[in-house]
Amino acid sequence: MPPRPVSAAPARTERQRARRRRILDAATALAAEGGFEAVQMREVAETAQVALGTLYRYFPSKIHLLLAVLQDQLGRLRDTLRERPLPEREPARRLAHALERAFRSHRREPRLAEAMMRALQFADASAKTEVGAVSRLTTELLLDASGLPESEVAAHLSAIRVIRHTWHATLLQWLSGTITLAEARTDVETACRLVGGPPPPPR
Repeated sequence: MPPRPVSAAPARTERQRARRRRILDAATALAAEGGFEAVQMREVAETAQVALGTLYRYFPSKIHLLLAVLQDQLGRLRDTLRERPLPEREPARRLAHALERAFRSHRREPRLAEAMMRALQFADASAKTEVGAVSRLTTELLLDASGLPESEVAAHLSAIRVIRHTWHATLLQWLSGTITLAEARTDVETACRLVGGPPPPPR
């Protein structure tokens, strides 16, 4: 029987949001310094100055916590793209530029990137809600970056999903050392060309 989904407790009040922010910052700092293995729940709790039981109410496991860190990082990238609009007009070039910005960020903090992507890779059905949130946020980020007109979005959603899968897969391969950064960039750019032409015909 697959694991049952376990939802993290929402942060409703200002105090709860501040506590959640401290937890995310602590986990991010530990991951950036030591990668996936460095993120230990007890140490996160101590660094964030919360009780261990409180930490588990917010995040039922290390995987849930690192997926929340990934959502946080994706949100920051989305905000940066909105604050610093992409200069390109063609959707494929815009997407390639946006993901190049993401790769630059991962190069600065490869251990953080490795921790987040391992959490995504290891997530089981208990983290279904969090994985779904990561997928939706990534899709939203890519659609924002593409600059596609609203009338064309539905026709290109499949291509956007392929780009999302390619981005995650190449990032994992690059972090594990199985492909070079140049190969990762080439693969991502190739996937981005899926939105370079007219929308595919309806099936």
